[in-house]
Amino acid sequence: MFSEAQLYSPVTRTGEGDVKVHLSDEHPGVHDSDYQARRNAIAALALNYTPGSPLPHITYTDEEQQVWRIVSAELARKHRTYASAEVLAAAEALALPNDHIPQLDEVSAALAPLSGFRYVPAAGLVPLREFFGSFADRIFHSTQYIRHHSAPLYTPEPDAIHEIIGHANQIASPRFAAVYAEVGAAVGRLSSESALKFLANVFWFSMEFGVVREGDEIRCYGAGLLSSYGEIEEFRHAELRPLDVAEMGSAVYDITHYQPTLYCAESIAEIEDVIGGFFATVTDETPERLRHASTAEAQ
Repeated sequence: MFSEAQLYSPVTRTGEGDVKVHLSDEHPGVHDSDYQARRNAIAALALNYTPGSPLPHITYTDEEQQVWRIVSAELARKHRTYASAEVLAAAEALALPNDHIPQLDEVSAALAPLSGFRYVPAAGLVPLREFFGSFADRIFHSTQYIRHHSAPLYTPEPDAIHEIIGHANQIASPRFAAVYAEVGAAVGRLSSESALKFLANVFWFSMEFGVVREGDEIRCYGAGLLSSYGEIEEFRHAELRPLDVAEMGSAVYDITHYQPTLYCAESIAEIEDVIGGFFATVTDETPERLRHASTAEAQ
């Protein structure tokens, strides 16, 4: 699995059917037995889900609801300052609740008329071929757990706040949803794992950590930035480079730190043309062709 997998706590099932989420030693909830049991129970519901059946509903605790309210309010305030106009318009249309954690069917009901996307549950890491491939059917695999209450503004792994406040607000935009759909179609054409890794890297530097110029300001549209209380204020200090698919797909990066290098589009139209255009045409041979062309141009 690719390096992004380090962001997730592995989920295993014993021969007796017990589900275990393995938190890292640095996780805020690793010494909280109640939180661990909670994570195990929520993961089990996702693992037991079968397509076509009702989505599992989580009866969230008061602590979990309070985490959502805190983070939702803080991120909404920061979005007004740092998020792109495309995201802000999509978020207004989606109108996620800020007083409670929405169930996945609630998110789907709001998203479907806007962009056709719907959410299904994930226990944790979904293999990238399945995760990205599902975008072709406008399906997004989402975790349902919430970060530990002791650190509401921090999470070492993607939780429901990232999946919903980050990604749902993004794919509520029909323009961004169309880019996601091209990612899904692309996965159906790729048999090479190296080409899939290249595609995942381009997605990372665009739909996860992409920024766009709006007038004299740099605004974010990537879900990773939209859902990060800390990094959303720091991304303007990163080294900003123009969109370069060959460079984005080949870049080496550390997922555990703020990204020091980001790729800045000049407009949403450029994201559609350059990033969307790459996803719409990529084949197994594309990464090597792009690298060769980039090397030749540099000489």
